[in-house]
Amino acid sequence: MKAITLTQYGDELALTEQPRPRVAPGEVLIRVRAAGVNPVDWKLAEGALDSLIETRFPLIPGWDVAGVVEQVGFDVSEFAEGDEVFGYIRKDTAQLGAYAEEVSAHVRMLARKPASLSWEEAAGMPLAGLTALQSLDRVGVRDGWTVLVHAAAGGVGVLGAQLAVARGARVIGTAGEHNHAFLRGLGVEPVTHGEGLAERVAALAPEGVDAALDFVGGDAVEVSLGLLADPGRLASIVDPAVTARGGHYVWVRPDSAQLAELGRLAGEGRLTVPVARVLPLADAAEAWRLSREGRTRGKLVLSVGTG
Repeated sequence: MKAITLTQYGDELALTEQPRPRVAPGEVLIRVRAAGVNPVDWKLAEGALDSLIETRFPLIPGWDVAGVVEQVGFDVSEFAEGDEVFGYIRKDTAQLGAYAEEVSAHVRMLARKPASLSWEEAAGMPLAGLTALQSLDRVGVRDGWTVLVHAAAGGVGVLGAQLAVARGARVIGTAGEHNHAFLRGLGVEPVTHGEGLAERVAALAPEGVDAALDFVGGDAVEVSLGLLADPGRLASIVDPAVTARGGHYVWVRPDSAQLAELGRLAGEGRLTVPVARVLPLADAAEAWRLSREGRTRGKLVLSVGTG
């Protein structure tokens, strides 16, 4: 099969021929149709996660996948050949990822692809959607709350904002002014990020906010703490030091039931996945360049195949 690989940390990405993955008990083999691109992909390839995750080379990056089940392993009853699935396929060891024509994955990392989503939208959903959902769950977002979402037009934030709206929350989302109309279309009240953010949010919510979700870093934790009565209702996916301030640091976990919930909301039209750009698998390096710039609205996705 063809796959994007690198032979050591910091290496250039290359399209190479690799052996087909083996299918262990409890796993399925997926014919990849699209693979989502996330900042963690290139951070892993630079060695930034070396202390957390064992990485083996040649490395095929990618944890977000959408495709068709091609083969089922022993003791698999959840899926059958031909099923369309999507998933966050983070394994214990990083090596055989989704930037490939085929990938194996355990059933606990997968759910059925919503028919309402394209392959590219489905591939952009898992990591960002699970991160957003688990952040909301950690702080207990519910109906009637006012929730501040930092970077509400970004890959995680745009899903987190929609999920909070779906729960009945009033959502205030930070973004550049060029994204304000986009956020209003999602039911989010936009506010410009940068200096003076706390005052602008306070003007919209004089009594403060009930919860805050930091999907960007910088001074988001500090600003949020000044607007919250309870620091336990602050979650960050960027700043681990938030725990010392009474908040929560969220490191996303694969969860098939939560993937199914995301799929259900998408099927009901309550959750959409904005795709910023779709590139062919061979252009993974360009996708990483765009990801590093950090200026895309929504998700970057690699289109892998049609078979």
